[in-house]
Amino acid sequence: MSQIKMYTDGSALGNPGPGGYGIVLMAGKHYKEFKQGYQYTTNNRMELLSVIVGLEKLKKPGYSVTIYSDSKYVVDAVEKKWVFGWVKKNFKGKKNADLWKRFLEIYPKHDVKFVWVKGHAGNKYNEVCDQLAVAAANGKDLPIDQGYEDSQKEEKGLF
Repeated sequence: MSQIKMYTDGSALGNPGPGGYGIVLMAGKHYKEFKQGYQYTTNNRMELLSVIVGLEKLKKPGYSVTIYSDSKYVVDAVEKKWVFGWVKKNFKGKKNADLWKRFLEIYPKHDVKFVWVKGHAGNKYNEVCDQLAVAAANGKDLPIDQGYEDSQKEEKGLF
């Protein structure tokens, strides 16, 4: 089983506001960076989306993946198994259900372990991901985070 190290981070300028994520994938000598920004979103959505997209970038199932994240929201939800309880309640009252459902589709395809790292504390690759996420959030012609937009309409009773 191949060993993958994944560093992830998300950002939202204003929270909510323009947002983005950054990902660093490493396996042996291989190194890749990814980023994407959105017009209007939240920090937690970008933190979670960075993990999802990072896992989706892996071409085959069955990797051993260690994900380094400064998001207690994501790390605790998975490592403390809260998300699996949310499934049983159909995510009732939980934000970002669309992303959690997407996460749960990709998560079982790999042997995933999360490691929480303190943000802005000098971890080289966490800092790289933060820079990627902020740069993505500051990008031009950003797409809409449709999941966030839909959740806002739902909260306001628009559908």
